[in-house]
Amino acid sequence: MTLDDKTILVTGGTGSFGKRFIEVVLRERKPRKIIIFSRDELKQHEMRQRVNDPCVRYFIGDVRDRDRLRRAMHGVDVVIHTAALKQVPSCEYNPFEAVRTNIFGAQNVIDAAIDCGVERVVGISTDKAVNPVNLYGATKLCAEKIFVQSNAYSGAGGTRFSCCRYGNVAGSRGSVVPVFLEQRKTGTITVTDSRMTRFWISLEEGVGFVLRCAEAMLGGEIFVPKIPSVRITTLTEALAPDCTVEYIGIRPGEKLHEVLVSEDEARQTFELEDMYIIQPAHPWWCLENWAGAKPVSEGFRFTSDTNTRWLTVDELEELIE
Repeated sequence: MTLDDKTILVTGGTGSFGKRFIEVVLRERKPRKIIIFSRDELKQHEMRQRVNDPCVRYFIGDVRDRDRLRRAMHGVDVVIHTAALKQVPSCEYNPFEAVRTNIFGAQNVIDAAIDCGVERVVGISTDKAVNPVNLYGATKLCAEKIFVQSNAYSGAGGTRFSCCRYGNVAGSRGSVVPVFLEQRKTGTITVTDSRMTRFWISLEEGVGFVLRCAEAMLGGEIFVPKIPSVRITTLTEALAPDCTVEYIGIRPGEKLHEVLVSEDEARQTFELEDMYIIQPAHPWWCLENWAGAKPVSEGFRFTSDTNTRWLTVDELEELIE
């Protein structure tokens, strides 16, 4: 399947990912229509000034509102679900709000998509959904679970649901990069722990990955790109080599290292050249769906601290620039 001549709806479409995704789709595909679904009229106004294309529509709405989603999804072929509360401290302090948006919101997207006959829905997930230690990760784990299981609810020939799971996105609003760039004006960078590692992907790479998965998905997969890791010390060296680093201790809900594929998931994980595919452990799933993929080894884990590829200072400077 290709997104050419398709009507695409992007929830949270005025966020960092949504804006770049729409730019890439308009540049590389020929969609019939793109619908931006988000709740902030100011961001939609600003985006309208930037993206001046007759096929783009702007729809005010919140994923907590199922009726509004149903109205927005009439005639839609593909949904990219990016809307979420993503800040770990904010979710820890406002747990009910995180649940309403990240879990109930995902359920509303699923119900509306099935009711409106949408062909494909891709949910954007995070490495924090694996073995979660914070509420944000726990809500995204729940969202992944209901996305995968929703393929059984939609039935044969119905709406297909899959997820894309990856790590920190350089250039997004939730990235630590803008924080460090602002802090370096003071001459001091604050870091929680010097041992910390993270997966790293550029916004352009993340968008390209989701676009590819949306066109290739069969329903039920969790797609994981093979991406590099970065040490927090390398990141501070690339961003602020002349600044003092102050270590302040790990915050509530924060990990030293992140996991993209857990050892327990390895039994259902298959490998392609540039990605892993976690296939659902459900009787309705046919293991031959991805015949070209090879199973990973017993006990396999894809973690940020044991990764075989690490970004250097030079690579980070180029990526951030």
